[in-house]
Amino acid sequence: MLRTRLRTAIGALLVAGLGLSVAACGSDSGDAPKAADGPVTLVINGLPPATEKANHDRFMANVAAFEAANKNIKLDVREGKMDPQTFPAKLAGGQLEDVFYVYFTDPASLIAKRQVSDVSKYLKDYPITSQIKPEVLKVFQDDKGGTYGLPYKNYSMGLLYNRDLFKKAGLDPNTPPATWAEVRTAAQKIAALGNGTVGYGDYSKSNTGGWHFTAELYSIGGDMATNEGGTWKAAFNNEKGKQVLQQLKDMRWTDNSMGQKQLLEWADLLNQMGGGKLGMYVATADNVPTIVNQYKGKYETYGLGPIPDGQGTLGGGEGYMFKAGLSPEKIQAGLKWLTFWFTSADKIAEENKWASETKQPVGLPEPAIFTGEAAAKQAASDKQYANVPQENYAPFVASMGKIPVKLEPPNAQQIYAVLDVAMQKVLTDKNANVDKLLADAETQVNQILSSVK
Repeated sequence: MLRTRLRTAIGALLVAGLGLSVAACGSDSGDAPKAADGPVTLVINGLPPATEKANHDRFMANVAAFEAANKNIKLDVREGKMDPQTFPAKLAGGQLEDVFYVYFTDPASLIAKRQVSDVSKYLKDYPITSQIKPEVLKVFQDDKGGTYGLPYKNYSMGLLYNRDLFKKAGLDPNTPPATWAEVRTAAQKIAALGNGTVGYGDYSKSNTGGWHFTAELYSIGGDMATNEGGTWKAAFNNEKGKQVLQQLKDMRWTDNSMGQKQLLEWADLLNQMGGGKLGMYVATADNVPTIVNQYKGKYETYGLGPIPDGQGTLGGGEGYMFKAGLSPEKIQAGLKWLTFWFTSADKIAEENKWASETKQPVGLPEPAIFTGEAAAKQAASDKQYANVPQENYAPFVASMGKIPVKLEPPNAQQIYAVLDVAMQKVLTDKNANVDKLLADAETQVNQILSSVK
């Protein structure tokens, strides 16, 4: 899911420091100023490109509906979300939209550098925000509880698998492997089917290897980095880090269950899965529609189980934040827009109905951002309009809420690039020295983390 992983490139650049200091809007106490009655033009982004016609048109239809309901607010809509190549320059040049899209890796740095507006005092006027899961809203808060944005959606990683290959290999497609030892055994049985079938696939190129190393390390209770007294240090050069690399090495060279072709990146595993040649890999639910739409797969073929061993899972998400220095009128307009659509339980049924009618997937097992009544509305709507086989994802759904979700480390993309090397070595060199690979990576990652404050 590299397009999703690109989100962390921004976080890496921000954490590394852009040397900017922009005063944030709002004070820490007092009532929220009342917005003026005059017209407000709000610049927003997130518009899908015209090439994604259904999603583009739906976005603009919601803009029109919002403006019709809010006569004094005009939305100036910009295409795109968060491009790692342009975001730092836009931030440095003061060219960010008033309300702009972010990934969960980015808010902490933006808040610390005072590059976003505090909207806390306005939230009482938008009751739906009180039903956002505290652990999700915390991503957009400072250490005093000040809030600078709102979440839109979140995700966590599990084990994506081919149910058809499970059946052929004599495995129960309704009971995916629960541990990495079980993954290894299942991978051997799937690879034994022959004809180029791969039991378990993994990445090792373009930062995806380090990303998957992180996910697999979290799954067995490890950490990529820890903060000790304000100083970040690498935390993977230990028995848990060794366990991840050693199992992959054993699967690749002892079991021959990972296939001959290595140095894989994001699209490679999706292509193998769509072609019916891959049994399992670590992924998020949104890989499924991509496999179906781009790589000729079928929804009924794929299942999703919890991350093996289940001691932690790599997670993240996306949302919107408010540019520093916004007026009360623009902050109020931005909150109206976000709670009209993105952070709105009342829109879920309408959006699900539209998605179902336009053959967009409904019912994929993505963690919800809401609690209480709002969460119940979403669950009911997902069930009503589901057009994907939800029973295939039951093992993953049953684990949601039970497995701790951990976010990516600081300077994630730079760290992932370093760990790519270790992943490449164990998958391409049967004589690779796991201890040396981890030690070398630790030295480099500590240099990267030394810039994090």
